[in-house]
Amino acid sequence: MIIDFHTHTFPDKIASAAIEKLSGASHTRPFSDGTAAGLSASAKGAGIDLSVVLPVATNTRQVPNVNDYAAKTNEATESTGLFSFGCIHPDYPAWKEELSRISALGLKGVKLHPVYQDVAFDDPRFLRILDRAGELGLIVVTHAGLDIGFPGVERCSPEQIRSAVQQVGPVKLVLAHMGGWRQWERAEELLADLPVFFDTAFSTGEISPLQDGYYSPEELPMLDGASLLRMIRTFGAERVLFGTDSPWSDQTESLTFLRALPLEAAEREAILGGNARKLLNI
Repeated sequence: MIIDFHTHTFPDKIASAAIEKLSGASHTRPFSDGTAAGLSASAKGAGIDLSVVLPVATNTRQVPNVNDYAAKTNEATESTGLFSFGCIHPDYPAWKEELSRISALGLKGVKLHPVYQDVAFDDPRFLRILDRAGELGLIVVTHAGLDIGFPGVERCSPEQIRSAVQQVGPVKLVLAHMGGWRQWERAEELLADLPVFFDTAFSTGEISPLQDGYYSPEELPMLDGASLLRMIRTFGAERVLFGTDSPWSDQTESLTFLRALPLEAAEREAILGGNARKLLNI
C-alpha cells in the first residue's frame, strides 16, 4: 500500500482562486487543480493508494468549518482514496474543546503551519496544542523550515522545533519537508535524536517556477538523491514518510525519485506506506 502522507485540496468553489493566490505568492506552478477530484486522479495515475489531506487554518474563523469538511471528506475515502486530517489555529479560543471534537469526529490528526499562522513553533500557543494532541493520541503534522511563499520568514526552524519538543509531553509529531525546508543541514544536525517523524514532501525533484522572471530553477535547489539518502540513514528509514505536497509537486515524479534511491526493499516499503500505516493504525 502506497501512502502519500502530505497533500492538499480545497473545496471546489474556492479551489481555483486559492491555487491562483498561492501560485502567485510562491511564483511557482501547481501540478493539479487543487480539487479533491484532481488529487484523486493524480494519485490514481501515480499508483498511490491513499493520499492524506492536510488542511491549514489561516484564521480562527475557518477552524470548525474546515474540520466538518474534513470529516465529510473521510466518509468517501473508500471511493476517492483521500483521507483528511483536521486543522487548528493557535489563536482559536476554544482550541482545547476543538481538539477533543476533532478526535470525536474520527480525524487522525491535525496540520499546523507556523509560517501561515504567524506564530513561532515553540510559542506557548503551539506548545499547549502539542500537549493536548499527545493526550488525545492525535498525530500532528507541521510545516518545518522556510516557506517559498514567505521568503526569509522563520517560524519553524530546526532550533524552534527542538525547543518545542523538549518542552512538551509525548506526541506523534511529523516534521514536513524532511525536518526543515531549505534548512536541511541544520535539521539533520539538530533533530535526529528527537522522537519525531519526517516526511519527504516538497524536498526533492525540481520546482517549476512561473514564467514571471521571479525565480529561475537554479535559484531553488532541492535535495538530490545522495542528500536524501544520507538524511534517511541519519533519521532512520522507520521514521520517514513518503509525501509530495501535491498539488505543489508531481506525485508520479516524487514517487519515481524515491523509488530510484538505493534503499533496501524493506526500507523502501516502510517509507512508501508501511510507516504511515502504523502511524495511522490502518
